[in-house]
Amino acid sequence: MLKIKIISILLLISLLILPLKSKEPSLLISEIVNEASIILSSTDPVESKIIKLNNIAETNVDINGIGMYTLGKYRKTLSEDQKIKYKKLFKSYFLKSFSSRLVDYSDPKISILSEKKINEKYTIVNTVLEETSKNPEIKIDWRIYTKNPDRPLIRDLIVEGLSLARTQKEEFKSILQNNNEDIDYLFKSLEEFIIK
Repeated sequence: MLKIKIISILLLISLLILPLKSKEPSLLISEIVNEASIILSSTDPVESKIIKLNNIAETNVDINGIGMYTLGKYRKTLSEDQKIKYKKLFKSYFLKSFSSRLVDYSDPKISILSEKKINEKYTIVNTVLEETSKNPEIKIDWRIYTKNPDRPLIRDLIVEGLSLARTQKEEFKSILQNNNEDIDYLFKSLEEFIIK
């Protein structure tokens, strides 16, 4: 009898902790936009808004994946210590860049237009940032990494056809090429941006 009770309890616990359904990429974007809109339209101090926006990014963006992509071919030549340093610097760089761009919007309105599954790993969610008195309408495509369907992550934004990750990759490549491909120059550039 005790054995049956234990099995029943274990079965109940396993049913409760199993995810109900994988999160659809368009639902992820909708939730992020709604959460960011609430933060940006609040009367909280800017510093508080930045902390909350960064929490959204850390939870929903594949910062390490983007960081390694933007490093391009140079990631293959890094030592383990350099990779650790780069990941830490890139994360700080990304979060500062992300929140400083968003904090200027008071209440962004983004409409989801469509969702297209590219393959098992990627889905593109097409959206539009609605026009305001200060800004024109902007088309934004979100590249969502869906290898783990229970935890989709943003890997790139394509704004009016321009990939932000690819643009960043080209910028980092230029910094390295102009400085004898010395990774320390890139580290220094990231550190300077972070402390500004």
